[in-house]
Amino acid sequence: MRRCPDCGVAVEGAWSRCPLCGRTVMGPMRPDPFPAVPLRFSRRRIYRILLLASLVVILASFGAQMLFDRGHAGIGLVRSVWLGLSAMWLVVLMAVRARRDIAKGTATVVVLICGICAYWDYLVGWDGWSLTYAVPIVCGCSILALVIAVPALRIEAGDHVLYSGTMVLLGLVPIVFTALGWVADPIPSVSCGALAVIVLVMQERDRVSDVLHELGKRLHI
Repeated sequence: MRRCPDCGVAVEGAWSRCPLCGRTVMGPMRPDPFPAVPLRFSRRRIYRILLLASLVVILASFGAQMLFDRGHAGIGLVRSVWLGLSAMWLVVLMAVRARRDIAKGTATVVVLICGICAYWDYLVGWDGWSLTYAVPIVCGCSILALVIAVPALRIEAGDHVLYSGTMVLLGLVPIVFTALGWVADPIPSVSCGALAVIVLVMQERDRVSDVLHELGKRLHI
């Protein structure tokens, strides 16, 4: 059995370094007594779905470009679509690798990207493309990322309620900006809000009893 020369602990399994101090262990290797537990989901399947969703978003952006001029407004839309795709990939990759605090990580990614967009918009003279296009597209793509990641990772009912609340929040933020009159075109914001409602209804229609039970536990009802 391998041992650490510094800690003096016995190390079983295919460890080349001590898990406590990082020092190279010495001695013959003994097989790990615990069986290898495979992942409950297929990363390859998640990445395929993510790639397909990205292609759909790109094609939808091309269709949306036909409704806008090729001037500065169209440039802002294209810029926002690619930022949204970046947010979607970041959220899914974070969920697959970490699988903890997905809601917190998603909010961090959205706030970071939208903040950079707003600052970018401010530096170039504030045309409003960040609030009109970037925020709703990034929020919408993050909702799609949660749609891909949460079912594939087989999230428990308690965490599922939290992620559903995250989707609602992502859909409400652009609507609030529209209500305050901060956007030049309400269509992207309204579309993002509609996407959040559709996704929430589709995901929760078969889990109503579980969601109500979990809310009762969390709210002590």
